[in-house]
Amino acid sequence: MPFDKSKYPKDWKTISLRIRARSNGRCECHGECGLHHDRRCEEQNGRTAKWANGAIVLTVAHLNHDGMDCRDENLKAMCQRCHLRYDQALHQANSHLTRRKKKAHRELFL
Repeated sequence: MPFDKSKYPKDWKTISLRIRARSNGRCECHGECGLHHDRRCEEQNGRTAKWANGAIVLTVAHLNHDGMDCRDENLKAMCQRCHLRYDQALHQANSHLTRRKKKAHRELFL
């Protein structure tokens, strides 16, 4: 999915770097993703994933899913696995909406 810059502040790159630095390169998820209920995720940026394939990429998640709300308490550095799981319902809803729009567009030209 392409990164939509219009949904983030102009200084997002700086904010993202600051949050990832705050995490000391480790995923800050404490179960928000549905895993790790009693502990913090162990994944570390750039290392081989313990619970998935490939290398870990540390991302920054908006806990309220609002890309413009960049308060520290709304942001968490998360490995790509935790971030994708955390945003799963949002991705499914967006996917459903996109499919409906494409179907409506196709039907317009039938």
